[in-house]
Amino acid sequence: MPLKRGKDYFYTENSGLQNQSVLYVQHGLKGEKKLVLDPNTLSTDGTVALGPWNVTENGKLVAYAVAAAGSDWEEIRVRDVEKAKDLPDTLKWVKFSGISWTRDNKGFFYSRFAEPTGGNAMLAKNEGQKLYYHRVGDPQAKDQLILERPDHPRWNINAAVSDDGEYVIIYVVDGTNPNNRIYFIDLGNPGKPKLDNPLVTLIDDAESENRVIDNAGDVFFLQTNLDAPLGRVVQVDINKPAKKYWRTLIAEGADKMEDVELIGGHFVVSTLKDAHSVLALYGLRGGLTQSIKLPGIGSVAAISGRPDEWEMFYAYVSYLQPASIYRFDIEKRTQQTFREAKLPVDSTGYETKQIFASSKDGTKIPIFVTSKRGLTLDGSHPTILYAYGGFDINMTPAFSPSMLQWVSMGGVFAVAVIRGGGEYGRAWHEAGMLAKKQNVFDDFIAAGEYLISQKYTSSKKLAIRGGSNG
Repeated sequence: MPLKRGKDYFYTENSGLQNQSVLYVQHGLKGEKKLVLDPNTLSTDGTVALGPWNVTENGKLVAYAVAAAGSDWEEIRVRDVEKAKDLPDTLKWVKFSGISWTRDNKGFFYSRFAEPTGGNAMLAKNEGQKLYYHRVGDPQAKDQLILERPDHPRWNINAAVSDDGEYVIIYVVDGTNPNNRIYFIDLGNPGKPKLDNPLVTLIDDAESENRVIDNAGDVFFLQTNLDAPLGRVVQVDINKPAKKYWRTLIAEGADKMEDVELIGGHFVVSTLKDAHSVLALYGLRGGLTQSIKLPGIGSVAAISGRPDEWEMFYAYVSYLQPASIYRFDIEKRTQQTFREAKLPVDSTGYETKQIFASSKDGTKIPIFVTSKRGLTLDGSHPTILYAYGGFDINMTPAFSPSMLQWVSMGGVFAVAVIRGGGEYGRAWHEAGMLAKKQNVFDDFIAAGEYLISQKYTSSKKLAIRGGSNG
């Protein structure tokens, strides 16, 4: 996904034969790409990976994290974009951290742990994460501590600067629990941010998942599942942050709300309808203004853009199309391809359909079926049925070269969306765990039986597959 700074677009790209994706910048939509950073040159065996990265508002510096040999430990460095060379800045003992610059282009927020003592750093507990601010040119020892909570050593603390540069939003989660707290600091003038201003509480309980979409002055827009398991958008006046004053802008609907961004004066909302993506524009008062036509039954993997610009990008992937980037003009309501992964085969001879089985208790179970177009339903086709069903994880359409090879040979590839995942929200997840785990097996069996009854395959030609929880 491109990150826009002025008229420059920063993005990563992989030829398909590289160990690590390469960071480029191009000036304008049709400009020539210029190398910013090639992680493949950072080690002889290609095992140094590029982690989170972010660019200053003026587009002159990129702060980026690198990890060696698959470790979660990362090192943050700062690079001059024009010269494609690193500055002396090196930040260590970083793990599970974002990178967010202040609008003065002089420094960024990041999270780190204390340097492990004694023995193998890989064995150190992930406890006591702290939020710091680093000023470019300073040694790490001079970084300013913003927040620590020694009374809650399992808390993970991260930060993001608002688009207008006036606030730093601080997110706190307890271990792997998705529910979170939110605090913020009013930085004042974005050109001269005041890091010592008091920490203000926005949400101080972990009863729900919450994210600040953006703000308009003192008004924050939040995506939350509080009192709305499938998600909603609310407006919060930071002068009266109590939940009783929250105002719903986009109410909870029938489909799970995945992502919301504020772009071009609109809320861009990605939802899951029967485990595949739907993309739509809403006005700032919450009314639906347009549905965006996607290329097919697929997944919107990411959305990017700025509140004051009409330009929006989204990443789309399906069973028959590798991840591609589309540019949508919110003002003109037009769409074009920004970057597209080219297939060495013609996929128009194949198709993905969605069918629905009925589980033992009558629950509707979606199944994605990918095969040759116009498949004769005579029960003769070798079929692979896959499912996951756990940990609130979505099984949405994704591209796989091996799957496409299987289909090209006459096989059928089916993915059952079973309970335990997160495709229909919290209740769907909880209906497939602990004492209700049997539902997961019943759903999967029902999917297999339905494929046979509809003559996609027969019991002798049906194979089942799963990985990890699957």
